[in-house]
Amino acid sequence: EPLIRPLPLPMALESSELLPEQKPRDNWGNSLEFLMSCIALSVGLGNVWRFPFTALENGGGAFLIPYLIVLFLVGKPIYYMEMLLGQFSSRGIVQVFDFAPMMRGVGYAQLLALGVLATYYASVMALTLRYFFDSFASELPWSYCREDWGPGCVNATGEAANISPSVLTANFTISSSTQLYLERIVQRKTDTLEDGIGYPSGTLAIMLGLSWLTVSLVIIRGVKSSGKAAYVLALFPYVVMFILLVRALTLPGAYDGVMYFLTPQWHKLLVPMVWYNAVTQVFFSLAVCFGVIIMYSSYNRFEHNIYRDANIVTTLDTFTSLLSGVIIFGILGNLAHESNTKDIASVVKAGPGLAFISYPDAISKLTVFPQFFSLLFFAMLFMLGVGSNVGMVSCIMTVIKDQFVNLKIWIIVVGLSTIGFLVGLIYITPGGEHFITLLDYHGVTFVSLVSAIFELIAVGWIYGNILKLHLKTSFNILFTPQKGTKRLCQDAEYMLNIKTSVYYRICWSIVTPLTMIIILVYTLLTMKPLTYNDREFPLGFRFIGWALTAFILGQLVYWALYANCKQPKGSLKSRISNSLKPHSDWGPLDSKTLMDYQMFLRNREELEATGAPHRSFFYRVHDRIFG
Repeated sequence: EPLIRPLPLPMALESSELLPEQKPRDNWGNSLEFLMSCIALSVGLGNVWRFPFTALENGGGAFLIPYLIVLFLVGKPIYYMEMLLGQFSSRGIVQVFDFAPMMRGVGYAQLLALGVLATYYASVMALTLRYFFDSFASELPWSYCREDWGPGCVNATGEAANISPSVLTANFTISSSTQLYLERIVQRKTDTLEDGIGYPSGTLAIMLGLSWLTVSLVIIRGVKSSGKAAYVLALFPYVVMFILLVRALTLPGAYDGVMYFLTPQWHKLLVPMVWYNAVTQVFFSLAVCFGVIIMYSSYNRFEHNIYRDANIVTTLDTFTSLLSGVIIFGILGNLAHESNTKDIASVVKAGPGLAFISYPDAISKLTVFPQFFSLLFFAMLFMLGVGSNVGMVSCIMTVIKDQFVNLKIWIIVVGLSTIGFLVGLIYITPGGEHFITLLDYHGVTFVSLVSAIFELIAVGWIYGNILKLHLKTSFNILFTPQKGTKRLCQDAEYMLNIKTSVYYRICWSIVTPLTMIIILVYTLLTMKPLTYNDREFPLGFRFIGWALTAFILGQLVYWALYANCKQPKGSLKSRISNSLKPHSDWGPLDSKTLMDYQMFLRNREELEATGAPHRSFFYRVHDRIFG
């Protein structure tokens, strides 16, 4: 009996908020469903849309080297870390922080950021649906100018429509029909917010409703239904990409565009902004530190080989980015060839409307079956959007389901989709793109960077802590943990029977959090007032943006104070220390496995206690990383 008695854990919060009457957690139908779901989540618009033009803006081939280095040092370690946490604990984005209750605010901050992202992501899906249905027309509607667009319009096919010599001499702005179609017909765009944001577009509202309906149908039964849909969501985009690859590489001038993409420009490696963009691209491409990877992994069998899956997904994500880069730069090479220029970077403009200006413009210039390739392209974009949004909404749904265990999944799904649709109506107004820019920065990008740093510190330095707090010096408070990465590696060994490599240990504890902190400092030092179309946002809207940032990041402070106040009365030192210790039931969800795990930890502690004591600071740091 003493051998199987659970470890006497320090006084922390008594237990997690998992209710005793909770039903067994759902699982994926098979291991392939989990892998396909992760692929559908991570391989999204960030790869096909954002990556090629981020590379274009940062020197083409010069961007690949920082991107691959950052992927190796930041993206891959975080992806594997979040898979470990989710599968080991079978908990969602919030309850996974039962390993350090004081850090639970990280989960809530990521949850709120995810909610903001999911709402405007659906509005982008609505645009893709609009263009998909427009592609059935006998002539692509964005390929030609309308009379009421006035002077200065150029057909997407390259033919001038309403331009006269007097227009050119009068210094009129020349715009393509693709850009004017998006701004005047689809979005009914307004340049400023002085007259308000306007009313939602009726057509886009229908498309937005169809987008949320699609997401709802995919997750209506939780992972049981989303796992089946993942096969289509993950594989269909690759079918389209390989078709587009063949077409792109057979275009005149494609070779020059591809070589521009693959040829390094070494001097660009000394530009800090290139490295900054590489980090943000990897961060958002893999969808790490948003909680979705943790949520997906929580539905795995306890012994599932996530080490293999993490390597597959991160490698495939990189391959997809490179593949889309070859496709897009092949098309850009063709556009440069037809424009009689060798400057690849000058043939298109980057910006929020890339997928609906530059790409359709390139498709319009195809002489053979442009409608067919347009249908394929926008169907692919929509599938990519569905795959990513399914993961976001499922993550929010899991948090609600874990809190209200008896609530039907379909009720949660319908409620979330309804709220998402109503909020999304803001983004399809004439001033909606202003709000997307505002909320993307203040509600997603900046707060996700901050919460990611706290997540990495919590796992790499605090998890399973035996902190020796010395309030006389902040140095000892920050640098005397003896667990963190070491405890996570022990969990991986217990669950997977795999020894964690030095590469992961160093990245989790030092390289990855340090890299993210440097990026945050660089962001703060180079921060300027947010602009849209080179115009600063009005003061009132900037206040709304920073208020949203403060509310989301305020979760870190609120839940830290909450965890501290829930401790028994005692000194500040003891309350802080106890609020950083795991719940008494932290670990595998199955009670028998949890008991066995606690015995495994006790045996490890007893084994280490037999060795000679080493109390130097450097020994403790070395022990925390390497064991």
